[in-house]
Amino acid sequence: MNDTLKTSAFLAAAAVMVIAAAVFEPESRSPDILSDQGEAFYPKFTDPREVRTIEVVDYDEATATARPFQVAFEKGRWVLPSHHNYVVDAGERLVKTAAALVDLRKDLVRSDSAADHATFGVIDPLDQKTASLTGRGKRVTLRDARKEVLADFILGKLVEGKEGFRYVRVPGQKRTYAVKTDADPSARFADWVDAGLLRIVAPSLRRVTVNSYSINEQLGRLDNAETVTIHRVDGEWKAAGGERLHLPAVTALTSALDNLKIVDVRPKPPSLAANLRSGQLTLSLETAMSLRQRGFFLTPNGRLLANAGELVAETANGLSYVLRFGEVATSGDAETGAKAARGGENRYLFVTVSFDAERARKYGGDPAAGERLAKDLTNRFADWYYVISGADFEKLRVRPKDLLR
Repeated sequence: MNDTLKTSAFLAAAAVMVIAAAVFEPESRSPDILSDQGEAFYPKFTDPREVRTIEVVDYDEATATARPFQVAFEKGRWVLPSHHNYVVDAGERLVKTAAALVDLRKDLVRSDSAADHATFGVIDPLDQKTASLTGRGKRVTLRDARKEVLADFILGKLVEGKEGFRYVRVPGQKRTYAVKTDADPSARFADWVDAGLLRIVAPSLRRVTVNSYSINEQLGRLDNAETVTIHRVDGEWKAAGGERLHLPAVTALTSALDNLKIVDVRPKPPSLAANLRSGQLTLSLETAMSLRQRGFFLTPNGRLLANAGELVAETANGLSYVLRFGEVATSGDAETGAKAARGGENRYLFVTVSFDAERARKYGGDPAAGERLAKDLTNRFADWYYVISGADFEKLRVRPKDLLR
């Protein structure tokens, strides 16, 4: 065999060996689609205390609209800029939300195709170029004090067959991952505020008066006025007039006072808020228009009326709450409006509170604690018209005959 033939034979043998190696011993390096599997999404984001803004954008398929929500740290407190800077009460939720998104990892790569985004529910809710009304996820963005992005995710559907995993995508990127996380930040106002608006516990209630009436605006009078008062004696509720009570209705009423939640807020005019803090209501044009728009009216003698009646609740520590029920709240955020449109009839609620030391002593309560709480609640209630759900409104706005047998 001459040198040329020998060289050709060696080259052929080498080629065969290379092919065999490729077949029987695949390359140890991962394919490109797995190149970042297991890595952290945002390696520099390691401290949840850096977070100063949480932005959540959810998507309402029923109305085909994105619903933005924001929580921000401003002037030493957490507020809701998307809801008139209402102060956040759910501090634990803040901590959990930030902590759940720290060091989130790309556990499993699931797809590199944009065609799969709808299937996994990771279409950006803010994407106006995509026509699809379904398959949109929840976008969550965390920012630091300089408004720089610490983390930005689109949270999609839960992964079938893998408990605790959710599909996740980074906005602007095609790749979708299956990620082990319990992060699910809420875009609902009610989830971020104090669940106990009134700070009443049912056992502390001593007396409840229901003033049921409607306002005849044309004639300037109250129509269908009815009143009933119930009070607790030795742990049992009794009617002030001696009538027999319908106890299930009484229990439902007192439980509603204990668990009253708000679904939205509207700010009162600063002048009205200042009047409420001082305890002296004056009828200015601004105050009258603001009240009237929400179903409340101030009479010439200074009495505040509501077009759906009112309720007075007294507690053992000497507090007296007046809950006035106004107009249907059909405007505001998408969630509030949608509920009202579906017949939920969310309502405006005007709350005031007063304290009487003699009342506290009569009921065997703590006057000092009651006075402190009354001041705190007066400052809180003064600034806001509250919006409550239609379900809570129905429980609270009972008619006298509903409480009596």
